Amino acid sequence: MFIVEPWMASTEWANMGCGSALSEFDCVAALGQSQANSAWRAHWSTWITQADIQEMTSYGLNTIRIPVGYWIFEDLVYTDSEHFPQGGLAYLEQLCGWATDAGMYIIIDLHGAPGAQVAQQPFTGQYAPTAGFYVDYQYQRAYWFLGNMTELIFNGQHPAYAGVGMLEIVNEPIPNDSLISEYYPNALAAIRAVEAQYNIPAAKQLNIQMMVRRLPPPPLHTPAPLTPPQDARWGAGNPNAALPDLTLAAYDDHRYVKYESAPPTTQAGYLQTSCADQLGGNWPLLVGEWSISPATANQNDPDLANSAANMQFYTDWWSAQVQAYEMQDGWVFWSWKTDLADYRWDYQLAVRMGVIPANIQDAYAFDCGAYRR
Repeated sequence: MFIVEPWMASTEWANMGCGSALSEFDCVAALGQSQANSAWRAHWSTWITQADIQEMTSYGLNTIRIPVGYWIFEDLVYTDSEHFPQGGLAYLEQLCGWATDAGMYIIIDLHGAPGAQVAQQPFTGQYAPTAGFYVDYQYQRAYWFLGNMTELIFNGQHPAYAGVGMLEIVNEPIPNDSLISEYYPNALAAIRAVEAQYNIPAAKQLNIQMMVRRLPPPPLHTPAPLTPPQDARWGAGNPNAALPDLTLAAYDDHRYVKYESAPPTTQAGYLQTSCADQLGGNWPLLVGEWSISPATANQNDPDLANSAANMQFYTDWWSAQVQAYEMQDGWVFWSWKTDLADYRWDYQLAVRMGVIPANIQDAYAFDCGAYRR
């Protein structure tokens, strides 16, 4: 909603007047600030509504992850060189209010960091030629974002944010030494300083989320983690390395089987992978993004295509993944809504088509036993 990725919402993107623009930055620059603001107000007003929140909770969903860009605080934007829509903060507060009233747990995710944490990725809000985030002055802007968000949550003037329990301090960063040695500990300090200002007791402080350091999977039916870190799939290494305190630290893994180096090519292969999936890594872990989309090279094969004939397989694969991720601290599907007309990326559409059950507990009707290797 707050960072539009054109590939996921091409019709909406076109209706906003963005055409071939690669990112929000590019579209706003092309349209001009006034026209862009009008286009984004129409988008924010209609893309996710209170009816969506009610529909989510009716399906048993109890957590919402809200990706935002740093520019939602307009004082952070360099208006002479950065181009982003204005006015989004009021809509964020409205959305959080609906989710809070519905009893949902809210994660606010710094999805688009100052300078862009990844090059040429629209999910950062810009199609930057290089990743410019990993320098001190951009870190300072991110600390301001995190501190100001914490202020909104705890200053008593914005009850809509009462349901926010977690801040993700940057989404999907690339390897960089200063991310671990500087950004993570200072981001944590920025949040805790505001909490201290408002005398927030430890039990009510925010969980601080970082991308997980993935470990080799442990043996089946044993709790993770079991072994020392071996690699750094996300987050440029061990996110804990320079943190002075791990209290309320939490971790995010984005488990897209389709993007594995050697993804499955058959229905049975996907079921085997997810039924045996123990993840591993830092703990507590929440799988903050996943889908039921298979590898791009095979997604239109007869037994994997987005078709009525394969709906039962996709129900089973959703069930297998839910069972695996419920062994962690939970999950958030990517995404709630698209205009792809592809239920493999669209939770709302998948439920309405009968692919994903309206009752999450139905995931346990599927028996993974036969698919565990």
